[in-house]
Amino acid sequence: MIELTIAGGIAEIVLNAPEKLNSLDEAALAELETAYDDAAAAAGRGEVRALLLRGEGRAFCAGRDIAGVTPETDDAQAYLGGLVEPLLKKMAAFPAPTFAAAQGACLGVGLGLLLATDVVYVTENAKFGSPFAKLGATLDSGGHWYFAERLGMHRTLDLIYTAELMSGTEAVAQGMFSRAMPADSLLSETRAIVERVAVGATGAFNASKELVAHIRDQRLGLWASMAEENTEQARLCKTEDYAEGFRAFQEKRAPVFKG
Repeated sequence: MIELTIAGGIAEIVLNAPEKLNSLDEAALAELETAYDDAAAAAGRGEVRALLLRGEGRAFCAGRDIAGVTPETDDAQAYLGGLVEPLLKKMAAFPAPTFAAAQGACLGVGLGLLLATDVVYVTENAKFGSPFAKLGATLDSGGHWYFAERLGMHRTLDLIYTAELMSGTEAVAQGMFSRAMPADSLLSETRAIVERVAVGATGAFNASKELVAHIRDQRLGLWASMAEENTEQARLCKTEDYAEGFRAFQEKRAPVFKG
């Protein structure tokens, strides 16, 4: 179900079970974690400088595959706490910029995959929300924090209580994701951006990635954030990419970064 290809400095991970809307059972989660481990190892060798996550078919990921779940004996803690949460943490810590291209249903664990990705582009008619009112369950995979952070308490609980879904256009307008695109151009436009980032200064991108996460998690103010920026800049100025970037600017040419 999970496919990984590496070429041209880009790792592309594909959820490829369109017949079940790319929903994820325990085995698929294990495959997905292995794909990220393999891509991270390649990044450590300098073979991967950006990653793209996408899903085949009409949905990105409809969430957990509950086809074979017996509710009376289901261990949701083992699935969510034992499998999903460690995977999402690993995705968020991937050692290069990560992107996702998402279409159709992006729900439950599928939403969590997007929340653990650095940059998310969606189709205008993609669907986001909390359908769990119909299951007697609750939003998971970090959804409560993310919705409350981006949408506020009232809109978050409105979506949870009613099980209504937002479109990709609405989600982007409310600051949940980066860009909404027509379905027929989502993948080509996303790949073009990923290719451009993959030849950029990966070390500097990773520094910004860590800074943004620290600002978010520690609720840093302006001056504390600025102090951390200064520290990172001092470290980066000793790298080959920093010197190359300055030389290229002075010589009025495109830089060639080693990442």
